[in-house]
Parts: sequence; structure tokens; C-alpha cells
Amino acid sequence: PRIKQTSSMVFLHGLGDTGHGWAGMLNTIRPDHLKVICPTAPVIPITLNLGFRMPAWFDIESLDNLEEETDIEGVKKSAETVYGIIEDEIRSGIPSNRIIIGGFSQGAALALYCSL
Repeated sequence: PRIKQTSSMVFLHGLGDTGHGWAGMLNTIRPDHLKVICPTAPVIPITLNLGFRMPAWFDIESLDNLEEETDIEGVKKSAETVYGIIEDEIRSGIPSNRIIIGGFSQGAALALYCSL
């Protein structure tokens, strides 16, 4: 039998990826008390990739000036998704200090934004 879940980890994938592969890998190394949540970003056009549609947490217009050209509205919209996941975990009985957020590449940027 499984040990009772007492903590949760939200892990966010990078540009063009999905949460499925990360969930599979992370579930093989997680402790029994940790629930792994790996959502998949919506499929949106990415300006940097000539408008090609792919899973992404926010648009990337250019790599030249990321501080000034970030799709902040897309970041905020994706952050709301993450906050919703966290709220769901709290409602299910996981204390907020037992929830961690992480990610890879674009997902790591979003995780950092959400933790500020």
C-alpha cells in the first residue's frame, strides 16, 4: 500500500515539451509521500519559431532582449494555472509549506515567477 501523500511537487516542462514524459521520469525517483504534478502547457504560436504552434507557457518573441520582450501577459496567464494547481493541493489537505514548484527551461522561468 502507498504511504499517505504529505507533500506535492509541481514541475513545469520546457518549450515544445509536455508534462507526460517528466511525470514518468519523476515518478520513478520520488519519495512515496510526494505527489508529482506535471501539467502540460497550452499549444500556442511561438513568434521566435516563425509562429509554429507548440506547447508553451508563454510566447518567446526573440532571444536578443528577453528582459524587454517577455510575453508578460502569457506568463501571468500560465501563473494563474500554477496557482490553481497549488490551491487544489491546499484544498486537498497539503499545507502550502509542503508544496514545491520547479521546472526545466521555460518551465523553470515560470516556476521562478510563481515563487516571487
